[in-house]
Amino acid sequence: MESKKMALIATKGTLDMAYPPFILASTAAALGYEVQVFFTFYGLQLLRKDLSDVKISPLANPAMPMPVPMPVMVQMLPGMESMATTMMKHKLKAKGVASLEQLREICLEADVKFIACQMTVDLFEFDKDEFIADVEYGGASTFMGFAGQTDICLFI
Repeated sequence: MESKKMALIATKGTLDMAYPPFILASTAAALGYEVQVFFTFYGLQLLRKDLSDVKISPLANPAMPMPVPMPVMVQMLPGMESMATTMMKHKLKAKGVASLEQLREICLEADVKFIACQMTVDLFEFDKDEFIADVEYGGASTFMGFAGQTDICLFI
């Protein structure tokens, strides 16, 4: 019997949007799925060797639970992004949620295939040395060849 397949498209590089592709990919791989994640535009940030700069922004993120209600004017003040990022990382750690680095490593150990969008790499003039070694480079057609045969395909 052929294994099930799942394709994910990761387009965002913020802390809150970094967790879904890694959690879904690692879970699917643990369940026996063949998984590929196509990282494009800002999602390429998640393939950088160093993930310490991945932040979360409370601005224009109305669903973000805050300890106290904050008007938009306060959310845009200098330092609020760093404060929100620190708070979120603390909450994740306190609740026992794996770090982004750990989740990414779990994906790689489970043979999740990471594809970096070559067009976006070229567009933003990224140096491939900035990215982890376990990445393949390809365009949308590379990814579509796999995505067209999947049981699950998600855009994140």
